Amino acid sequence: MREGFHVRTAGEGDLLALLGLYRQLIPDDPELSLDAARDIFRRLGTYPGSAIFLGSVGDVLAATCTLVVIPNLTRGGASYGLIENVVTDAAHRGRGFGRAMLAEAAGAAWRSGCYKVMLLTGAKDPATLNFYERAGFRQDKTGFQMRRIPPRKA
Repeated sequence: MREGFHVRTAGEGDLLALLGLYRQLIPDDPELSLDAARDIFRRLGTYPGSAIFLGSVGDVLAATCTLVVIPNLTRGGASYGLIENVVTDAAHRGRGFGRAMLAEAAGAAWRSGCYKVMLLTGAKDPATLNFYERAGFRQDKTGFQMRRIPPRKA
């Protein structure tokens, strides 16, 4: 691990700092109340093996990613992992922290018996795509998504 960089799983007490770091990922995201964040965090905990990983330098939150372990009825019942919300604080980028977070999440997925780990990104920047490839991910599948269209306000 990088000098002075420590990775651990998040607890409810980390939510304020985590929400602040997510602002760098999606600056115009609607504000989430701390009560709503606590509820969502508790629901995430009901999926065995799932976690939000935090990377800190001293007391400063520097990076995060989320792993969700999804039960599966194929592949002999082996689960699969989905990594989302990968973000490194702008002041800490380029130091290997993001790659360390992805390694921690993938390791947790393997320990949970996952047969694969998936990561989707909307990024088009070659540097971001190269980052994921250097972290061990291959871009060899086609991903699709569908988003809910919010109802119009009257």
